[in-house]
Amino acid sequence: MKHTILTLAAAAVLFAACGTKQENNTNEEQTENNITTMEFKNVNERVNMGAKLYVTPQPALMIATYDAEGNPDVMMAAWGGQYEGNQVCFQLSSHKTTENIRLNKAFTLSFADARTVAESDYFGIASGRDVKDKVAHVGFHCTKSQNVNAPIIDEYPLAMECKVVELIERENDGAFVVGEIVNAVADPAILTDGKIDIKKLNPLVWDGSSLNYFTLADSVGKAWNSGMALK
Repeated sequence: MKHTILTLAAAAVLFAACGTKQENNTNEEQTENNITTMEFKNVNERVNMGAKLYVTPQPALMIATYDAEGNPDVMMAAWGGQYEGNQVCFQLSSHKTTENIRLNKAFTLSFADARTVAESDYFGIASGRDVKDKVAHVGFHCTKSQNVNAPIIDEYPLAMECKVVELIERENDGAFVVGEIVNAVADPAILTDGKIDIKKLNPLVWDGSSLNYFTLADSVGKAWNSGMALK
């Protein structure tokens, strides 16, 4: 059952990262052609959007790894997420990060935030195969994790140290990755009463429909609480 879930998730997860622009454009053209030849039934007065609408928003995830020479690398990725209670999952196409994860079986996962939008977006545009040290290129710094063989990017205030527990090879040198969170390290500046304060973290979210980054608004309710009045 778990492998079935992995296969379905791998088919559903898409990464917005460097080196995929031409491939994505081709896929979009094919999708648009399919939409123009298909007929959809209307639901009340709603507008049919076809099959192009993404699940949105998505976190702007920063995956940091070491290469064979010990150089740090980081890429921005979208459409990854939680897999189990202490596990994360995502699919990679052929990237420097994919090679590094195969090599070290480890990575750190951070979140882009409003302060780092330009640098974080660059990490998704530039390929680690072309730029030897993207971290230094933007003036960022890293510290080696004490728990896994991967770098922690100092400018991101929250990092999850992860070891790879499952890696399913995909076509075209890609891979579906499941990582177990060994530990998380947080800058005290983003904590309130010892817990992560989402407003202090101020993470970016990515909208696949408009290709824009957004920040989060205020809380509008309490999980597993706001609906109790309707029981």
